[in-house]
Amino acid sequence: MARLRVVGISFDHMHMGDLLRLVHDHPGAEIVGVFDPSRAKMASAAAQFALPDDRIFTDFYACMATRPDLAILCAATADHAEYTERLARFGVHVFVEKPFAANITDARRMVAAMAPTGKLLAINWPLAWVPSHVTAKRLIDEGMIGQLNEVHFYDGNRGPLFHLADKVEVSAQEVERQKPLSWWYKRASGGGSLLDYLGYGATLGTWYMNGEAPIEVTCTTDQTPGIEVDQHSITVCRYARGLSRMETRWGTFTDPWMIQPQPKCGFVFVGSEGTIASEDYAPHVTVQTRGRPEPHAIAADPLPEGRRNAIEYVLGCITHGRAIDGPLNPELCLTAQRIVDTAARSAAEKRTLELIK
Repeated sequence: MARLRVVGISFDHMHMGDLLRLVHDHPGAEIVGVFDPSRAKMASAAAQFALPDDRIFTDFYACMATRPDLAILCAATADHAEYTERLARFGVHVFVEKPFAANITDARRMVAAMAPTGKLLAINWPLAWVPSHVTAKRLIDEGMIGQLNEVHFYDGNRGPLFHLADKVEVSAQEVERQKPLSWWYKRASGGGSLLDYLGYGATLGTWYMNGEAPIEVTCTTDQTPGIEVDQHSITVCRYARGLSRMETRWGTFTDPWMIQPQPKCGFVFVGSEGTIASEDYAPHVTVQTRGRPEPHAIAADPLPEGRRNAIEYVLGCITHGRAIDGPLNPELCLTAQRIVDTAARSAAEKRTLELIK
């Protein structure tokens, strides 16, 4: 069977290098082109994956002339809708690296653009591939903690400029130099910790809650002089049966993939019959139940073949004609985007709001 042809579109998000590595290492796929208006942004990936000059493009249409099957989009959040609409005209499957969009209007534009093509739209949330979080979902669905009533989420990192692809670290001095220039710190580009990380909590939270949406949302964000976007947000969602809390933070003491900071990054689930704590990148979850109230560890399930990472999963869906499910499903992500939009508006208006339609 011919290998699936993949292009990388825009290197605004540092995850492009990680995703291209997964394509490069997949036996059923090949990188046929990369595009960004800045050739310098593509230099590292071009070197790492030995891409010849005729696969490196600063012209979008020249890149799409390579006839890709799948486009990986890593643009600034505010540009997701426009790029998705452009990609849809070429009849390709589209893989969007989180967040989904700058707002629900843009998210719906993306879904509408892809609908007539018959191609897949997937929104990738890297935490969906953390074994402990997947194991927590299995245990919740099996009823280990009874009815799920609360989802508590705390997550973030030292800041989006502290690391490059493959988690290569950047010095604090270089981070401060880049801040005034980076889209991550520009409101118009969709920057800020709320848009960067609340989508994780809202999307996986909606997945854990089997698609249920909250009734109302309350959010507050920090305000740092000289920084136009938030670096810390706290969102409370009121569901029919309880309150859930989702907190985002740029400025954790350490990056959770290196050393878990305090507070620890990850999820805590409270059910009618027990609790589960699932830390980011942990080899286990910690469980309490009525029958065994002392916290105890349950080893995280290894991810099965075909679902070990986002690229393997989406390429499998394309090859076998399967729909996108779970946290990558755009319909589920639309509910999460409504939560994010309501939170952003709540913070701006400094009041509790009903979930937007």
